[in-house]
Amino acid sequence: MAGRGRTGPRSTEYAWLITGPLALLAVVCATVVGLVAPEPFGEWPLAALLLVAMVAAGLPVLNFTVRRQSIGMTLNEIPLVLAFFLVRPLTVVTIYTLAAIITHARHRFGATKFWFNVARAAAGSSLAVLVLQAFPPLQGVGPRTWLTMLAAASMVNLVSLTAIAGVHTLLQGWQAGREVFRKSVPGHLAAAINIVCGIIILILIAATWWSLLLLAVLVAALALVYRSYAQFFRQHRTLADMYELSRAVSESGQYGTLPDALLGRVRALMQAEYATLWLPAQGRHPEVLLTARNDDPGLLDFAKTPAALRERARDEGRTVAVGRGMTTDGDLRAALSAQRVKDVIVIPLRSGQAVIGTLEVANRLGDSNYFVRADVPLFETVAAHAAVALENSRLVDRLRHDAYHDALTKLPNRRRISGALDEAVKIRAPGEVVALLLFDVDRLRQVNESLGHAAGDKVLVEVADRLRSCAPSSALVGRAGGDEFLVTLRLESAEAAVELAAQLREQIRDEMVFDALTLDVDTAVGVAVHPDHGSDAASLLQRVDLAATAAKSVPGSVQLFNPALESRSLRRLGLAGDLRRALDDGELEVYFQPKVTLRDRRLVGVECLARWEHPAHGSVAPEDFVAVAEHTGQLGRLTEVVLREGLRRSRDWSHAGQPLAVAVNLSARTLTDQHFPARVGELLDEYAVPPQRLTLEIKEAGVLDGTDRPIPTLRRLRDLGVRLSVDDFGTGDSSLAHLRRLPVHEVKVDRSFVQGMATDPGDLAIVNAVVTLSQQFGLAVVAEGVESELTLELLQDIGCEIGQGFLFSRPLPYERLEAWFGAQVDPETITAGELPRLRVVP
Repeated sequence: MAGRGRTGPRSTEYAWLITGPLALLAVVCATVVGLVAPEPFGEWPLAALLLVAMVAAGLPVLNFTVRRQSIGMTLNEIPLVLAFFLVRPLTVVTIYTLAAIITHARHRFGATKFWFNVARAAAGSSLAVLVLQAFPPLQGVGPRTWLTMLAAASMVNLVSLTAIAGVHTLLQGWQAGREVFRKSVPGHLAAAINIVCGIIILILIAATWWSLLLLAVLVAALALVYRSYAQFFRQHRTLADMYELSRAVSESGQYGTLPDALLGRVRALMQAEYATLWLPAQGRHPEVLLTARNDDPGLLDFAKTPAALRERARDEGRTVAVGRGMTTDGDLRAALSAQRVKDVIVIPLRSGQAVIGTLEVANRLGDSNYFVRADVPLFETVAAHAAVALENSRLVDRLRHDAYHDALTKLPNRRRISGALDEAVKIRAPGEVVALLLFDVDRLRQVNESLGHAAGDKVLVEVADRLRSCAPSSALVGRAGGDEFLVTLRLESAEAAVELAAQLREQIRDEMVFDALTLDVDTAVGVAVHPDHGSDAASLLQRVDLAATAAKSVPGSVQLFNPALESRSLRRLGLAGDLRRALDDGELEVYFQPKVTLRDRRLVGVECLARWEHPAHGSVAPEDFVAVAEHTGQLGRLTEVVLREGLRRSRDWSHAGQPLAVAVNLSARTLTDQHFPARVGELLDEYAVPPQRLTLEIKEAGVLDGTDRPIPTLRRLRDLGVRLSVDDFGTGDSSLAHLRRLPVHEVKVDRSFVQGMATDPGDLAIVNAVVTLSQQFGLAVVAEGVESELTLELLQDIGCEIGQGFLFSRPLPYERLEAWFGAQVDPETITAGELPRLRVVP
């Protein structure tokens, strides 16, 4: 069947396959007429007048387009009917063919189309006069003559329609040919009206030639009616197309298919072969150049419009129209000729005063049809609608993008990562896992507080850039919020995920320079994988958060999620209400661990440690209920409970007539409370304990956080006379030099170094350095975790003064502390004015 298997229209040269048979038909019919007609030629003066009438009637009054061709509805049936009755048959063929030659030569058609139309006219008129010869000779203008004229004129239209449908079928497929027949009904109706008008004119001429004057008026009136109808038809069609265009553009803008809906309808509305949308690159939007071409169902990525016209419309911000009667610019016409384009209209698309692109149409359908100036206002209206729709579409796209991306780093946000995870877990292949990595940037809060949030933002942007450049191309990198970044991708195992997390952490670790300040960027990384740790995005995100939190406890670590982390988190969550009740009911106990001089083993104080025996969970680890207190706002109450108990026991201690110094641990968050020093002063006054008998211990990460934030609180505490101690020294990234600017009195060496002294020369060197430098700064040194005689001897050798650990005693309730003290004191060592010496029991 015609058109099957072809990807595009055939060349118009194939029309010769129809032109040839038409010419042959014309020759055969004319020859037969010449043989059977008694006088085939004659009445040439009258024929000349009819020729003029045929040329005038051949001007299109109403046009409609079928695919790539234009069909015109004319009045040429009227002079044809007169010619059938008034002149000889072959004379009719001659003048009708000459009229076709003159009419189509004026349109400057190509040779193929020109000779097709001439052959069509010759064949139709030859067949028509042959049909006339088959009827009895015409006598008068009665009904028999009417039927004869109708039959003859219908032959002309039948041959013309069949030839046009044949060409369309041959060139573009059977659908195009069928469409010609489907759209021919208005043409047949107009032809029938023209034939009837011709018969009426014939009757009038038969009555009197003076009726030609009235006929001229009638013809002019008919022409006006035809033109009015054509104008009404075009307006109605334009309004319908504009409504359809506006509705389609409005609907498509919500789904990102605006160019598809816009260009096809613009091309149909303007009856153009090409409609093009051009949008330059803007921000994250790339350049758009899309074209709808007649007979192509999709959009093409090229433009028929010369680039010079587009650039002029953009630079000048005005419409550029090039074609017959629309411009005299020789350069623009030359540009069109080079592109083999007959006419173009380019409209700039505006957003306010800015030009955001162009909308273009090229090549009006139909060889005899051209864009005219009246088309420009209509196209400008369409362009205005398109510009608004494009801006709305980009606004929707921008809002949608902003909803799923972080404004600072431009990375996908937690919502986007969550959606990607949900999709990833649905299509996981066997033998692989969907890995989720959470990178938590260390010390970002200190950067914000010391250098300002602008510096903190720079740190986040730099980390995002490093992570994006280091991550595999298959990974989706996003920002979860705050100082957390997420990476998700498919890997072969959980072990591979942990290995990749460690590699990425090392690759993004580097110095970051801000003006004259250099910062070290480090992260703690949590890892969770599907299906081991969750079957949906929500559970994976929750568990990777837990893993990252656990990783923070060991600086620079990578932590794979395990169920113990979740049970501990759930346990902490359940402890929140119980802790409040325990504080209200006094269920928390305070234990005391002795601090002893290492050289002569004398008790110099105790460290107060909170303990909680939960009725359901049993013994609760201090780090668990302290974390709960921090997150539920009960930290102040917990600290005060320990302070009160320690001061009360210090006041009541009366053994050997020596006072009992107490030490209480503080959370770094407590140092942000500006009312805390005043509260400590009130408690000292309430229990009548001298300030120097109280030592407040703050972990190294809290007191040496890289900022000056804790210093005012520390100074106010020092001014009270309270002793200050840096706890767990050595576990952070600070140095002893940082202690010089802080108002502290004591340094406690972390137990991890003290316990490794006997086996690790590195730990021994660290403790030795801390003790030596601290003493040079005038600071007391306390060694935590003294658990063996060998460790005790090493500490004595390097000059450490005070220690605490299981070698002396575990933390004890107050009553057991008194019993322990009484049992450990060596009576022979008690002298006036000295502390009693303790026995060391292996």
